[in-house]
Amino acid sequence: MANWNDPRATAAGIPTSATEMDAAVDAGLRSYMLSVYNYMASGVLLTGIVAMLFSRWDGAEALLFGPGPMKWVIMLAPLAFVMVLSFGIHKLSTAAAQALYWVYAAVMGLSMASIFFVFTGTSIAQTFFATAAAFLGLSLYGYTTKRDLTGMGTFLIMGVIGILVAMLLNAFIFQSGALAMAISVLGVLIFAGLTAYDTQKIKSMYFYVQGTDFVGKSVVMGALTLYLDFVNMFTFLLNLLGSRE
Repeated sequence: MANWNDPRATAAGIPTSATEMDAAVDAGLRSYMLSVYNYMASGVLLTGIVAMLFSRWDGAEALLFGPGPMKWVIMLAPLAFVMVLSFGIHKLSTAAAQALYWVYAAVMGLSMASIFFVFTGTSIAQTFFATAAAFLGLSLYGYTTKRDLTGMGTFLIMGVIGILVAMLLNAFIFQSGALAMAISVLGVLIFAGLTAYDTQKIKSMYFYVQGTDFVGKSVVMGALTLYLDFVNMFTFLLNLLGSRE
């Protein structure tokens, strides 16, 4: 069989061989994942900046730990944004999804400011860098492994639900330090697993959304997913190892 390329395809820049197609897919995937990581890292940075600035405001401690309803608004507002993005992503435009993500990261910073009144600055910084190192390793594993991590997903999600229930019970009924420590250990392990699992899932999602109008929104949702994995792993690790004021 003759080996030939359509000159119209070559002129148009369309890949004309399996090697060129693989290279194009690899380049597109790298660009897609880089966008996800950039959004995720920028969101974490925005949250950290807002948290530090808000914690330095004279009225922040009273607002976050006082008897008024505002502490509940600040605590629950991030959940509202996550729900809007998760359940309304198909109805939102890409620009609206991006805007909601940035607002969510900022509002999350208001909620995260409470850690500056509970833990020392040194332990917060140490835990942050430890979490960042662990996140990079786990996400790299999820991106490069040939093992299918899909089976982990159900068990990890069940684990998240389990620790949420345990946290509520411990907060309002048991108030046990030992149970709080066990929850923190499980939380770190569960969100470590989710980091690898979600990275692989986001990578796989690229092959479904490439060339569609959903790519931009998929990047936002991928960034939000990894952001939640990072912040939750950081929070549980801080509760476990952080030095209190």
